[in-house]
Amino acid sequence: MIHTIDGTQFKQMVLHGAAAITLQKQQINDLNVFPVPDGDTGTNMSLTIGAAASELKKNHAAAIGEAASITAGALLRGARGNSGVILSLLFRGLSKSLKGFETADGAQLAAAMQEGVAAAYGAVMKPAEGTVLTVSRLASKRAVEAAGENNDVDYVLAEAVRVGWDVLAQTTDMNPVLKKAGVVDAGGQGYLVILEGMLSALRGEPMPELEDSSARQAKADFNVFSTEEITFAFDTVFIVRKNAPDVDLHPLRAYLDSIGDSLVIGEDDEAFKVHVHTDTPGSALNEAQKYGTLELAKIENMRTQYEDLAAGKKVQSVDDLEAVEDELEHAGEAAPPQKPYGFLAVCAGEGLAAVFRDLGADGIIPGGQTMNPSTESILQEINKVPAETVFVLPNNKNIIMAAQQCVGLSPKEVVVVPTETVPQGVTAMMSVDPELERTALLETMTESIKNVATAQITYAARDSDFDGFQIKEGDYLALLNGKLFGTDRDITVLLESLAREARDRGAEFVTLFHGENVTGEEAQSAQEIFAGQCPDAELSVLPGGQPVYYYIISIE
Repeated sequence: MIHTIDGTQFKQMVLHGAAAITLQKQQINDLNVFPVPDGDTGTNMSLTIGAAASELKKNHAAAIGEAASITAGALLRGARGNSGVILSLLFRGLSKSLKGFETADGAQLAAAMQEGVAAAYGAVMKPAEGTVLTVSRLASKRAVEAAGENNDVDYVLAEAVRVGWDVLAQTTDMNPVLKKAGVVDAGGQGYLVILEGMLSALRGEPMPELEDSSARQAKADFNVFSTEEITFAFDTVFIVRKNAPDVDLHPLRAYLDSIGDSLVIGEDDEAFKVHVHTDTPGSALNEAQKYGTLELAKIENMRTQYEDLAAGKKVQSVDDLEAVEDELEHAGEAAPPQKPYGFLAVCAGEGLAAVFRDLGADGIIPGGQTMNPSTESILQEINKVPAETVFVLPNNKNIIMAAQQCVGLSPKEVVVVPTETVPQGVTAMMSVDPELERTALLETMTESIKNVATAQITYAARDSDFDGFQIKEGDYLALLNGKLFGTDRDITVLLESLAREARDRGAEFVTLFHGENVTGEEAQSAQEIFAGQCPDAELSVLPGGQPVYYYIISIE
């Protein structure tokens, strides 16, 4: 039995815990439905404790108090998402309790775990039962009881883990969201995987291997949810360096709670980290800057993440903050201006990118319906453009806000043209007059997009009922200006309907951008359909190369 542990042992425990959850992160992602079904809890917790593991590898703290402090500091700055921030708080409280200790016995570790739970509960605005908070609270409670029976560290931790798994099994019935999906809490399972890894280190077991991750497999049914169940769209995380160590964050907490949910604030003497779900991330950032200097921020569209998960696609995420930090570092290196105006366009597909470049775009930001670029990646591209003023064309309504966050963050003047589709972006670029003053140019570009209608043809990933249409998996879907126009098992039927719509609108210019899965023969057939219905229109068919959409059609 192991009666006490020191800093060296604690370091090894954290390294084991990090390795354990890294191997099981996808399983935990598959459970992630609360507070929103965005499937990233395992990744977030793995990256969070991974930041601590990386920092510990650089240090040789002999005292447990010092090792715990290093861990807590790295976790705070490396915390990803709601689950990562809560994990950092659990270790922050543990660190405070062990401050100044050379070693810790079972009772001292149990008390530290309880202080960690108190820190986590204190930071969460509206704690919910059936979450990692519940699991950690009851696990630490058992740890305290176990210390009264046997003060050895390994016994206390083993009992905490045992009871933790029992509690985790009950979370399905504690939380209605978990019950609906038929899974246990993802954050709770992630926390226990870490504790189990730490226990394995105490017992002298080797680093966990991939085969060990096969236990307790389950997967949430993401199709039982809808994007409407996500109250606030943007997952917003940022770090602020405090103006003063004792700055009062209660007013900030109250404000952020008024504009969002899932609020967690973690802090140490130097900085604080905020996680909040909100529709106005810019407001959150502006308010937070009253309390210090913004160091790092990231914003993700959770509705887009969920749609990708439900469709069985890989979720595009900016949650790797190491990458974000790298982007921010380079974002600060602005290219010197060589001309008054520059232009950036967001699109997916080499053909579309070539069109924008031909129209004068200085850069292309990869992105679209299934890959919304982060504010940081947009900012990075803005700063590469050798112009005094950079016009950004988001070409997707879900990207406009991320682009607008760049205003004021770059040493360059940033102007966002509110283009919601690729055809709007193309039309806006065609209207550019470099002789105009900046405000007049923006007005001209914005006015031009009112004259273009956008049609798109895609497919249904699952059965659904939308806008009065009974949609079956595998159906082709036609959209017109963002609204469902029609569905059919035959794409030709939809092309004919859209061609008639273009004719009825008196279209003078029609451009078909065909996607990556459309053959040249199929594109030729589509051209003939539109030529037959719109004989007087100027018709163009171009390879867009875009994913998701078989055709993107511009009607002017």
